[in-house]
Amino acid sequence: MARLLIVHHTPSPGMQAILEKVVEGATTEEITGVEVVRRPALGATASDVLEADGYLLGTPANLGYISGALKHFFDTVYYPCLDATAGRPFGYYVHGNEGVEGAHRAIKSITTGLGWKQAAEPLTVLGQPDQQALEACWELGATIAANLMQ
Repeated sequence: MARLLIVHHTPSPGMQAILEKVVEGATTEEITGVEVVRRPALGATASDVLEADGYLLGTPANLGYISGALKHFFDTVYYPCLDATAGRPFGYYVHGNEGVEGAHRAIKSITTGLGWKQAAEPLTVLGQPDQQALEACWELGATIAANLMQ
């Protein structure tokens, strides 16, 4: 069975709603043969990354950058996972009110360094998530999980 690791920093109700929709999409009944594992960014380990077949990352944009928690995650797993995870698919979402470009740049730079392959367009949610944004979150979760179906 393939494993999707969702690494997230979810400090607000808006981020929680996004995470719940992403997970709902990834675990829809149409997705088979994929185990979904969720880890807060501060608790995710190199072992979690090495045991997964694909990744879905979630972060708020804090002062125009990824959250400190997601940065800590990457700092912790980067070198232990560098060669072993190259080529694995990933997707991500960023939530903010404005100035999210730096967060996108950071994720793109780090995942490029890891050699991960983007499997879906990045999702940006600005402001409070509305129905359209939540549907896009569901689609992101389903798309990344479907990429891992065997």
